[in-house]
Amino acid sequence: MFPFLVLSILTESGYPYFFKMARIWAKFILFGMGFRYTIDKEQDMEYLKSYMIVANHTSMADIMLMLAVTRNPFVFVGKKELSKIPLFGFFYKRTCILVDRSSSKSRMQVFERAQKRINQGFSICIFPEGGVPDDESILLDTFKDGAFRLAVEHKIPIAPITFGDNKKRFSYTFLSGSPGLMRVKMHKHIETAGFVADRKIIREEVREVIYKQLLQFESVKNDN
Repeated sequence: MFPFLVLSILTESGYPYFFKMARIWAKFILFGMGFRYTIDKEQDMEYLKSYMIVANHTSMADIMLMLAVTRNPFVFVGKKELSKIPLFGFFYKRTCILVDRSSSKSRMQVFERAQKRINQGFSICIFPEGGVPDDESILLDTFKDGAFRLAVEHKIPIAPITFGDNKKRFSYTFLSGSPGLMRVKMHKHIETAGFVADRKIIREEVREVIYKQLLQFESVKNDN
């Protein structure tokens, strides 16, 4: 798929084609690693409507699974360091909104680039924990403000998603994980249009939705 992927990122107008091929790539990767997934949807996303998509972040498989389960074209916001990964970084820095968290200027540029993508009809995807916690015993880390500030300022609904098994299937611990089921819960959207309260309130509301779902997943034994 490499030559077709390269052609699709030569211009911004080619991004929807890149996204479709990236979804195919992600599904092949997941299948090849022995993973299968199920999706429980409380509310589906309207096609070609912009959302702020947020999910818990526990695994290198999160990116592939997000692509596989979300049909609305979206753009990842991610840390600049990932652009250094061979081959993956080549596409990453050309298709994602990169942020250098140590630079206030870079963080401000994220808002400008996100606005441009939203105006083009794309959704934005952020893992609001800001990275995978070093301590794997943490079920869900604290959320950073960025995703919710973007959603409120651009008046787009938030689409929370919970990944139930990614840490178990493919964690960052060497020689851990196994093939099997990955459960996905797509929650009801949280509207931000007309939202006037502190964005920290909506941040904690979204975190609570994902946290409760993770507890529910934990309570249901999954030996597959």
